[in-house]
Amino acid sequence: MTLTGIGYDSHRLATGRRLVLGGVEVPHDRGLEGHSDADVLTHAVIDAVLGAAGLGDIGEHFPDTEERFRDADSIELLRTVLARIAEADLELVNVDCTVVMQEPRLSPHKPAIRARLAGALGLEPARVNVKASTGEGIGFVGRGEGVAALAIANLRRR
Repeated sequence: MTLTGIGYDSHRLATGRRLVLGGVEVPHDRGLEGHSDADVLTHAVIDAVLGAAGLGDIGEHFPDTEERFRDADSIELLRTVLARIAEADLELVNVDCTVVMQEPRLSPHKPAIRARLAGALGLEPARVNVKASTGEGIGFVGRGEGVAALAIANLRRR
């Protein structure tokens, strides 16, 4: 039996912050605002994995009210979640995700993001897909105010 989860996250763009997506720093004049490193893509993947496992959401496991998660590396948070699903006798099958941002263009960075996520997830890169889309000038993404990400994860019992 396959267990499927969906994850979504969004963060505002802000000056003075790094833009981290899927554990990769992407050069840009603004980064994402948040309690941790604000890696919107990794947060969506975390929520997708937790959802598939029936283990709640990222805010339950890593609340932004706890100082120990300030500026946390989201890839490390993802590794913690993967350890929890292993304890539940589950394994990750694949992840598919989409980053929605107006700029910068993500195409040159997708291979590095895919490789970084695959390594953190313990999957071969062929089982991790990273897509990018723009807001087509519509809404907070289209106006360049923020970035959103969606992910789907499939798990199975060991």
